[in-house]
Amino acid sequence: MLHEEVVGRIRIILLDGEIPPGARIPERELCERLEISRTPLREALKVLAAEGLVQLLPHRGSRAAKLTDKDMRDLFEVCQGLEALAGELACERISDAEIGAIAAAHADMVRHYREGDLIQYYRGNRAIHEGIVAAAGNPALTGLYASVTARIRRARYVTPMTPQRWAFAVSEHEAILNALQRRDGAGLSHILRAHLRHKREEVLQAGFAETEANDLALRIA
Repeated sequence: MLHEEVVGRIRIILLDGEIPPGARIPERELCERLEISRTPLREALKVLAAEGLVQLLPHRGSRAAKLTDKDMRDLFEVCQGLEALAGELACERISDAEIGAIAAAHADMVRHYREGDLIQYYRGNRAIHEGIVAAAGNPALTGLYASVTARIRRARYVTPMTPQRWAFAVSEHEAILNALQRRDGAGLSHILRAHLRHKREEVLQAGFAETEANDLALRIA
């Protein structure tokens, strides 16, 4: 198995929550599952540690990383800036076909909202945001966005929502689509910043992040 494939497989395992944040990474089990030796596994874990997904513990193996409240706030601030820039660039460069694809994803997302299917709703939601970033046509931006959002993806797209918050999020997405269809870069940038700021507070209130005190305890455990 190629190094990149090993890294990708373990990244998916972590992002899908198969190894919960803070849990020790079962190296022997992963080696058996991926049919690899300890050496490529540990090399892959070093890469994922650089991405912030793994915490290496000297002489004690590794853990799936946890995020503190401050980590979550910092990452969402960066994500806000990246999506705002992507919105501006997308409005300059997006094709009619790309707008149509995002509009279709939006329609599916609204249908899932009306059906009360939060899991499918979040999948459509994610497709819309990633579609806007892709339409920006900037590979450097796309790479940075993927790196940052990988660390908060699970919190961002599985957070429970109240009916009021869910309805408000859908209305924000209506505004996002409207600005994109009008190619209003400044307007879309502003809406995306506010949308991500609201999501950040929602995630923090849901308790997805650890307190800094608990994180310190983890680091010395």
